[in-house]
Amino acid sequence: MKRYLGAFTIGLMLIGTSAWADEQKIEIKEYNFIPASLTIPVGTKVTWVNRDEIPHTIDDSNKLFRSPALDTDESYSYTFTTPGTYQYGCRLHSHMAGNIIVTEK
Repeated sequence: MKRYLGAFTIGLMLIGTSAWADEQKIEIKEYNFIPASLTIPVGTKVTWVNRDEIPHTIDDSNKLFRSPALDTDESYSYTFTTPGTYQYGCRLHSHMAGNIIVTEK
C-alpha cells in the first residue's frame, strides 16, 4: 500500500509542477492585442491567439521573435528568457502595437 501511495504522491507532484508553469495568453481581437501591455516573470510562455476574421502577425521590434501570418483561431507562442521590455506589433497592420515587460522571478 505504501508503495502505491508513494507513486501516487509523485504523480501528483509531477502534475502540479506542470500546472504551475508560467503561461499567459494575449488575444488579437478587433485589430487590438488584449491586453496591450503585459508584465511577466522570466521564463513565462506567452501565446497570442488570433480571434479576428483576418490574418495578423506578431513581430518584435528588435526581431527577436516573428510569427507567420495567423488565420482565425491560430496561435503563436514565445517563451521570454531575458528581462527587459519587448515592443511588438503586426506587420500587416502598422497601427497594432503591444509590449511585454519581463521581470526577474
